Amino acid sequence: MPRIPADEILIAGRWRRGRGVPIHTADPADGTVLTTVHAASVEDVEEAAHAAAGAAAAPEWRDLLPHERARVLHRIGDAIEEHAEELSALQTADTGKTLGETRALALSAAGTFRYTAAALETAEDALTPSRGPYLTMSVHEPIGVVGAINPWNSPIASDAQKVAPALAGGNAVLLKPAEWTPLVSLALGRIVHRVLAGAGLPTALLAVLPGKGSIVGDAIVRHPLVGRIGFTGGTGTGRGIAHVAADKLIPASLELGGKSPTIVREDADVEQALSGVMYGIFSSSGQSCIAGSRLFVQAGLYDTFVGELVDRVRKLRVGPGTSPDTQVAPLVHHRHRDAVAAYVDLAREEGGRVLCGGAAPEGEAYAKGAYYLPTVIGGLPNTARTCQEEIFGPVLVALRYDDEDELVAQANDSDFGLACGIWTRDARAAWRLGRRIDAGTVWINTYKQFSISTPFAGMKDSGLGTEKGRELIRAYQRQKSLYWSTDSTPLPWAN
Repeated sequence: MPRIPADEILIAGRWRRGRGVPIHTADPADGTVLTTVHAASVEDVEEAAHAAAGAAAAPEWRDLLPHERARVLHRIGDAIEEHAEELSALQTADTGKTLGETRALALSAAGTFRYTAAALETAEDALTPSRGPYLTMSVHEPIGVVGAINPWNSPIASDAQKVAPALAGGNAVLLKPAEWTPLVSLALGRIVHRVLAGAGLPTALLAVLPGKGSIVGDAIVRHPLVGRIGFTGGTGTGRGIAHVAADKLIPASLELGGKSPTIVREDADVEQALSGVMYGIFSSSGQSCIAGSRLFVQAGLYDTFVGELVDRVRKLRVGPGTSPDTQVAPLVHHRHRDAVAAYVDLAREEGGRVLCGGAAPEGEAYAKGAYYLPTVIGGLPNTARTCQEEIFGPVLVALRYDDEDELVAQANDSDFGLACGIWTRDARAAWRLGRRIDAGTVWINTYKQFSISTPFAGMKDSGLGTEKGRELIRAYQRQKSLYWSTDSTPLPWAN
């Protein structure tokens, strides 16, 4: 078992118990309560925001040169890697994910801090072409206090993708982890707190404020000192945040839901496609915004491909995240498992055929956990609710298509536009399809591969703004233009 942190949250640079309601965090594998964490209150957010504003304006942080801020980010990245095993065990206990996945997420977070440090070291302002007797330049400055609100499915990686560029940009951060999974974000907070304190910098630069989104998240978004919001989560909540940001005239980046198509053409490498389709939906137990949850197979290949797929899915190993043999771990919470099961029941009502799965696994080993069998559903039209709404679990709907135009029409017939997978040996077809599909990320003969160096964004209801990439820091800064006169003659108008 990992070391469970004390009932303390990071407020205004200090660790203390939150003044909000108690949060009982449980291990999804067996329902065991791990610990109780008292959430932040609205008053805690108020205190943290004012302390963050003071920390962002403090000379020791405000005047720190970019390469010196980069050194701080490198230290945070090193500390995350040093504690990767502990962070991995803690996240597996809190989210149910396999240790292999949580270890990769911790190392990804370390890499994000390092990449951001490198981007900061090499970031340049611009001397713009002059159009008169003056020198013109464009510079970037901190926003001040930014809010970062993250979901429960990949906490430490999502945290790093917001906290690292926000700090690199010279800001302070109010981080709200999900109510169900606060522990690894609090552990990250301790790492950042120690590095900041060791460097003689204000520890109020990062606050970690767990709690309900409707209370703590709303207080962060609406606070007058918060000048930017980064949010990952559901589309409905994202719309609400966008409305508040618009009223406040502040920027917001929103990484929202998905119902991503994965396409198997008749010329695909079948073995490669089978493995990739399974990984794209059933890894992370389907709890991923970019999960390939709608499978489109060319009609001539459909029966043999889906038949083999179902045979393989039945053999996937379901178990606790702590077991090295587990491929499909429990879902994050029993309530979420029940919501996934309700969608499968809906698919049956809509006329769908459950080809495998469709229930919680039987047996004593699964009785207390939030398990659900990997499920494949056939016989539904793309217009069915099961094909249109995000389920966020190990549920795949299989559809057939005849020609490319029909395929593109169905794949794009969705409110979402986050990701897409294409399986084909035809490079021209892959290029053509990749450009025709409404998706922010397209994988060709692979799936769920990520790089912090590559921008990530969604289309339609899948989001607003961009994360990652070379310009990730600039999204957390304001741009300012400066004009320097090179003419000693007074402006003629005054004469």
